[in-house]
Amino acid sequence: MSVLQANCPSCGSPIEFKAGSTIVVVCQFCRSVVARTDRALEDLGKVAEIAETESPLKIGLKGKYLDHGFELTGRAQLKHQAGGVWDEWYATFANGWVGWLAEAQGRFYLTFYQPLPGGAVVPEYSALQIGQPFPANIGAGIFVVAEKGMATAVAAAGEIPYQLTPNETSYYADLSGANQAFATVDYSMNPPWTFVGREVTLGEIGLADAKSAERTARTTSAVGLNCPNCGGPINLLAPDATERVTCPNCDSLLDVREGNLKYLHALGVQKQTYILPIGAVGQLPGREPMQIIGATTRSVTIEGVKYFWQEYLLYQPSVGFRWLVESDNHWNFVEPVSAGDITDNSFVGKGASVKYNGGGAAKGKAFKIFQHAWGTVEHVQGEFYWRVETGERALMTDYVNAPLMLSKEVTEGEKSGEVNWSLGTYLPRQAVQKAFDVPNLPAAGTVAPNQPFPHRGLFRYAFAILVLYIVVGVLLIPVTGLPAKVLNSSYTLPPMANPQASQIIFSEPFELKGNRNIQIKASAPVSNSWMSIDVDLVNDQNNEVESVPLNVEQYSGVEDGESWSEGSTDNSAFLSSVPAGRYTMRIEGSWQNYQQPMPVTVSVEQAVPRGVNCLCGLLLLAILPFFTLIWQFAFESRRWSESMFGGSTSSGGSD
Repeated sequence: MSVLQANCPSCGSPIEFKAGSTIVVVCQFCRSVVARTDRALEDLGKVAEIAETESPLKIGLKGKYLDHGFELTGRAQLKHQAGGVWDEWYATFANGWVGWLAEAQGRFYLTFYQPLPGGAVVPEYSALQIGQPFPANIGAGIFVVAEKGMATAVAAAGEIPYQLTPNETSYYADLSGANQAFATVDYSMNPPWTFVGREVTLGEIGLADAKSAERTARTTSAVGLNCPNCGGPINLLAPDATERVTCPNCDSLLDVREGNLKYLHALGVQKQTYILPIGAVGQLPGREPMQIIGATTRSVTIEGVKYFWQEYLLYQPSVGFRWLVESDNHWNFVEPVSAGDITDNSFVGKGASVKYNGGGAAKGKAFKIFQHAWGTVEHVQGEFYWRVETGERALMTDYVNAPLMLSKEVTEGEKSGEVNWSLGTYLPRQAVQKAFDVPNLPAAGTVAPNQPFPHRGLFRYAFAILVLYIVVGVLLIPVTGLPAKVLNSSYTLPPMANPQASQIIFSEPFELKGNRNIQIKASAPVSNSWMSIDVDLVNDQNNEVESVPLNVEQYSGVEDGESWSEGSTDNSAFLSSVPAGRYTMRIEGSWQNYQQPMPVTVSVEQAVPRGVNCLCGLLLLAILPFFTLIWQFAFESRRWSESMFGGSTSSGGSD
């Protein structure tokens, strides 16, 4: 690869154009942006010094994407109109590709220039609607307009593959697609250019092995400054990312610019008390340790009543920014998700829902709408990565599927706008207490929108008892034995002359085992008549007797043209276990048609499963889950009674 060597037209220092795709080079001596033209080198002006951040990236770092090696050859810093900067690193690939690796708030997006498919036209900037599908086919699936705004090129270094002009502003639109897809439309070109790619991790682009791939802590944990209003000391906990900070001494809101503080105004509201202190470091279950660098109080007004909650901004260089939200003594850990991973038809009303198509525990779940209102910033304290203002408003919509909550925030200005989706996970207050070493956090007296039913474990407890019930029943089989018929005999009772008399017969002897129930069953071919049978079970060893009556009767006929019948030709009775031994059965019978002989069959069976016993046991076991279901129903009713779209008592969504 040939290298073009030249001298900076501003200071005369040597500069090099190493890559054929390089359009401008930033002189490392005088910060001039030098453009290569077909006639000569052109000085486009000077850029500011790169504001060093805790980025793991640096010019010269080499990586690999889709099995193609690349080198980071340039870097530009762009400023958002609402405050905050982001970095764009330019990756020169060995095969001639040029990639744009954007880095913002701890997240990375790798994109490549994508020519539009034939016939496709990029819509006008003014026609883009925040949160709506991008109305043009860019050949890479469906995208949602996640942000539109104006960027200013404020700093640069190395080689840049386009003509970067210092302090030049341009409009852009960021698009979000499913499965981490990402695209940017650059409206500084005519027609606009589209860049398509995806959100990546450093491991996916071959940089995970390098130590710099993981953001390490700063050598100093804070930067000390003085408030321009009261002169009090201020320590910035995230100096490279902070745009706004409040003075803890005079409660002034200060703008942070290149390490300097500018007084904006006093907050002018009553000082707020926050449960968790700014600067506290905590580690929530399953997550990296994070530090609280800022806190806000926000509110919504519904039917004339104002409701407040507090949000704590968490920061960790290897993670970026997250939120810990407290409302009515309920806590949620909140992290950003891509707008393209949400299926949202934009309908707002009872029964509305969205579906999350991303990964993790929320993958594939549907979330039901809970609240839709304008949220207002009432108070700020600490540091923030955007230019926060009291009175700042956003249209907020919450969707729930306990213990998760998807929240949508839309902000729109005259020529800018942004939609942010976040995923909140409900946290028990005990987890927050332990993580931040704050004892005795107040207990909640309400049901949170995404609070899981706290006694769901009772269902598992009841299921465990049911399993134990079955296991015990199986284990008792060797003791109680399997069903066994020990007698099955048929007899014919002779006719009688006197209807008040009875006939008695005795069975042959048979053996009974102990610890087993006994079922005695008798049947007789009665038809529109009856037979009374008394059975005595006689122990041959001690002549002890167990008696049971077994009466059978059966009637049938036709009435008003319809057949009817009642009764049965057999009957049975159960005895509890008797001592093991030899027994004889005494059978005494009388019947309606006493002048005719009566056949009768008698059987004896041991260890017979009794459905009524099983049913009683199951009914007893069902008491706990039944009352737990009632409890859960009441819990869900309380949840949805707080929703402006109340009336549902479901669990908040379905898979």
